[in-house]
Amino acid sequence: MRLSFGASLALSRLPGLLAGTIPAFRGDTNGCLSEPIQQTPEKIAPKAMIISMFTPEAEVWYQHLPSSGLGDLLAVNISIPGLSPIFPQVHCTVSGEICQLTAGESEINAAASLTALALSSRFDLTRTYFLAAGIAGANPKLATLGGVALARFAVQVALQYEIDAREMPAGFGTGYIPFGGYDPFDYPAILYGTEVLELNGALRDRAYALASRATLADDAAAAAHRAMYAEAPGGVFESATRPPSVVRCDTATSDVYYSGALLSETFENTTRIWTNQTAITYCMTAQEDNAVLEVLLRAHLWGLVDYDRAIVMRAGSNFDRPPPSVTAYAHLRLSDQDAFYIAVENLYRAGVEIVRGIVDEWNYTYKAGVRPTNYVGDVFGSLGGEPDFGPGGLFGGRGACVGEGSCGGAGGASAAAAESMRRRRRRGGVGGGWK
Repeated sequence: MRLSFGASLALSRLPGLLAGTIPAFRGDTNGCLSEPIQQTPEKIAPKAMIISMFTPEAEVWYQHLPSSGLGDLLAVNISIPGLSPIFPQVHCTVSGEICQLTAGESEINAAASLTALALSSRFDLTRTYFLAAGIAGANPKLATLGGVALARFAVQVALQYEIDAREMPAGFGTGYIPFGGYDPFDYPAILYGTEVLELNGALRDRAYALASRATLADDAAAAAHRAMYAEAPGGVFESATRPPSVVRCDTATSDVYYSGALLSETFENTTRIWTNQTAITYCMTAQEDNAVLEVLLRAHLWGLVDYDRAIVMRAGSNFDRPPPSVTAYAHLRLSDQDAFYIAVENLYRAGVEIVRGIVDEWNYTYKAGVRPTNYVGDVFGSLGGEPDFGPGGLFGGRGACVGEGSCGGAGGASAAAAESMRRRRRRGGVGGGWK
């Protein structure tokens, strides 16, 4: 979630937004999380789990889903240990087919909340489709205000060395240098495993087709701001001037809410290099996506979820860099880009089409799952197969072994040793990384 000046202004106009909409708890503050009003003893097996990041992204689903005929998300409210103290419940329709969780903003909040959900005994998530749906900063080269993007890659772009750009070496265009590297254009020689997470491309394409059925919201103020990007030479920001649409492009994850042409172009290159692509594909900036996906990947290894059923959807509430006539600071803190409301609305309009498609076509298509035709997973090859980015997997295409029985008690020790050896081989050299 990225909250711009305009979004902050919008929220200031919404006092009491949630008054009366979230079910209360019995008892005092210290006991509230352990004694919710509504509890159901049976395990719930949702077909779709919507992951929101903060209140407005969740509220739009609470307000509009009942009129869709798909149910009321506030009908069943389940408290589970480990969720955010300000978002302590998972909300579900009466049927349990559709549920929603507000994870909290930033990578740590998202990871903690998703871990609590994945480990909860209240849910069977083995066939659940996860729709991570939040607002974002749009890259004006590929996306626009109010536009909706569905990702194949989520890239943790700020997981690098950083020196102040005022102290960077001559010839460098950025102070960011990949771990273990010596140049901004190196591939990371030291990998943590969360840098790049690749999603099921076949599912992404189905979600795109479903979301494209939506009529997206727009307004004159957002259109006027988009028109400022027509000033860019060579039509480089042509996509920014267009009305909202659904597109397929990738997300950049960073806890730091960055803005401006220099940082945005740096992370364009980071995304391109780390995913082993020749074209720029990053079109949305966010704070949670890699965290959400890493939890789902680890839960998949233990049979708790199916990572192949994860979808990342973002809607542009602001641009990640200014138009030519505006400074980076003014763009970030002084200008209202007037797209907060339409971005939140379009999260629902596009998202509900995806959710409806999953529910309506469950028996014919989605119950069995959508088979991926691309590599799916992380740079280590944890889920099996060989990554189509990075130096190659650590598990010989077999995937990680996390249980004791078939692992011979060793677990991931051999993979850890292999990654350590890679690091040692790179320490003495200078120059390009993995290509």
